[in-house]
Amino acid sequence: MRRKKLQKSVTALAALVAGAGTALVASAPAAAAAGPELKLTAGDDTYVSSGRKDATFGAEDKLSIGRLDGDTKIAFLKFLVPAGTQVTGARLRLITVGDVAGKVSVSRVAGNAWTEQRLTSGTAPALGAVVASATPAAGAEELSFDLGAAVTGPGTYSFAVQSSASNAVTRLRSAEGKWGGPVLTVSTATAHSAPAVPPATPIEDEDMPPPAAEPAPTQPTTPATTAPAQPVPTQPATTEPTPAQPAPTQTTPAQPAPTQTTPTQPAPVDPPKGDCVTGAKLVPSCGVLWGAAAGGFTDAPRDQALKDWEKLSGRTASIFHAYHKGDEPFPTKSEMDMARDAAKPRVLLLNWKIAYGSNWAKVAKGEQDARIDRFAARIKSSFPEKFFLVLNHEPENDVVAKAGSGWEAKDFAAMYRHTILRLRAKGVTNAINVMAYMGNEKWMAQSWWKDLYPGDDVVDWMGLDSYVSAEKGYYHFGLFGDLLDRKPADGGLGWYDWAATKHASKPVMVAEWGVYHRVGKVTDKAAGFRSVLPELKKRPGIKAIVYFDTKRDDQGDRDISIDSTKTALAAFRTLAADKIFDVKLR
Repeated sequence: MRRKKLQKSVTALAALVAGAGTALVASAPAAAAAGPELKLTAGDDTYVSSGRKDATFGAEDKLSIGRLDGDTKIAFLKFLVPAGTQVTGARLRLITVGDVAGKVSVSRVAGNAWTEQRLTSGTAPALGAVVASATPAAGAEELSFDLGAAVTGPGTYSFAVQSSASNAVTRLRSAEGKWGGPVLTVSTATAHSAPAVPPATPIEDEDMPPPAAEPAPTQPTTPATTAPAQPVPTQPATTEPTPAQPAPTQTTPAQPAPTQTTPTQPAPVDPPKGDCVTGAKLVPSCGVLWGAAAGGFTDAPRDQALKDWEKLSGRTASIFHAYHKGDEPFPTKSEMDMARDAAKPRVLLLNWKIAYGSNWAKVAKGEQDARIDRFAARIKSSFPEKFFLVLNHEPENDVVAKAGSGWEAKDFAAMYRHTILRLRAKGVTNAINVMAYMGNEKWMAQSWWKDLYPGDDVVDWMGLDSYVSAEKGYYHFGLFGDLLDRKPADGGLGWYDWAATKHASKPVMVAEWGVYHRVGKVTDKAAGFRSVLPELKKRPGIKAIVYFDTKRDDQGDRDISIDSTKTALAAFRTLAADKIFDVKLR
């Protein structure tokens, strides 16, 4: 997993301040006064997969444990207790992302030489005795384990986390997420300076069940814990995620969005006579733009993956969706080449996580202006073509509704405004800005959701990233209309109606969509694909749809491909062939 460099440095500094050079020191005498608790984040955390023996997962923001379709996943954690610490107790906290199944156990690991960057199923160290276990409720938001018998003094401690469930995967937050990574809370007998650990705030992915509604954080739910030393089967697991997490109160945005212009009704989908062509803001005069991102979560070059997908689907993707973060130079040469293919015209949809390695508030304050300026210079010098630009798609997924976090909804709006206005000031006039929401019912109900919108003057298109399941009874089962109509959990307009009503002057792009089933649970997606055209004809605001295709999502258990069955592919090719997508780029 991505390293928490600052936190690990603080932990290491604490060890140096403690002064001792030995790995272990004597435990505190019984009469010693209680000291403060040390909250230690994992220096290394990852998981291994028996089905992908040579794969590493050190950069993932979630840990997976369990067994699904014969693939066993085990998580590994490593903590450093600073030298000089007089340990009187220890407790491990893990935040769940969704439902939990089976007994979850924690075992010692033989050796600390492993690292999260290199650990694979083939190189994983042997597991020792189980030191704690728990059988939590399916909806448990966090797991807690008493490791007082295993953590007895300073030193490095490695643990493995497993589940006894035989056909499910449980997900846990890793240290790579912004909040909620594994924490070892060490009780001490003397005062000791401890690194700060952020509150556990699980962050939801669109295609995972939303957190259960709950009041603002006060005291965390006491999770199930218990007894050590019961051997657990080597097949961990659990059921599908349903992140349960309270949403803290958001402060009022410091920079209000400008007054919205009077809405106008978007042009109808059914084309008038003549060709459908794109205008100044790439809005088609009629019809709907067709696009895709292909090869997700694979090593395949994205340009070639899209070309292969176009052959499979039977139509050129007028929109080529690509993703970038931080200081990556983009558009890349291959992306420019795709946009300049005269035989197969395409426009780029560039997704940029500009705050990577920083936060929204810092970007808004100008701390990443050099990054913005480099991007502006690259566009001006090498890419005069029009392109769609998304800043931090699905921002709901990253909001930390805590004053001063730098990730509040108002910080996103300020970041977005600052970036777009600075790009314009630097002479970038060919970027068409898309505000890409998740449109998830949980997030739409949050008091801060409305504060994300940065203002009509910096937004050209309203975007939505949303998916449906083909598996009846599974999370977000439904058709194309269902992914457009998710409503706030506490009631209100569905996402499309909200966009068409509150921002009627803006065209709508479904910037990511897909129909999925779980890997190994093949279900025909044809009904989902057949449902698209009727919805487009009923919803004139939709001017672009962009499919996200992958055989396995980032956790390896969702298939969003168009060809998982022959009938699904046939239905998708029929959809792709429709004349509604015959739009000329200009």
